[in-house]
Amino acid sequence: QVQLVESGGGLVQPGGTLRLSCVATGNIINIDIMAWYRQAPGKQRELVAGITSDNTRNYADSVKGRFTISRDNAKNTVYLQMNSLNPDDADYYYCNARILHGGSYSWDDYWGQGTQVTVSS
Repeated sequence: QVQLVESGGGLVQPGGTLRLSCVATGNIINIDIMAWYRQAPGKQRELVAGITSDNTRNYADSVKGRFTISRDNAKNTVYLQMNSLNPDDADYYYCNARILHGGSYSWDDYWGQGTQVTVSS
């Protein structure tokens, strides 16, 4: 079983920083794209940032210049460094990864359980 486990969410004041982590475990042969999504109540889940296996990055316009996505392939881990946080960033954040599973030998998208990010004074 492949699992994604997230950590680092919590409460931060406006202008503050937060770093999210997501670790993939299980029978993993390879990991392609890893990404962070967020979802507000009553809205669709949206892409925040993505990173390919060769470290090509893309960001939502709303977070460019403030957020940085990175990955450690040796640890099967993806990070999201969030700087200059504002109330619009307060959402539930989800880790996503496209993984080649060793049992089925097929590519599938996996999701973490999500972690809450709250931005408030």
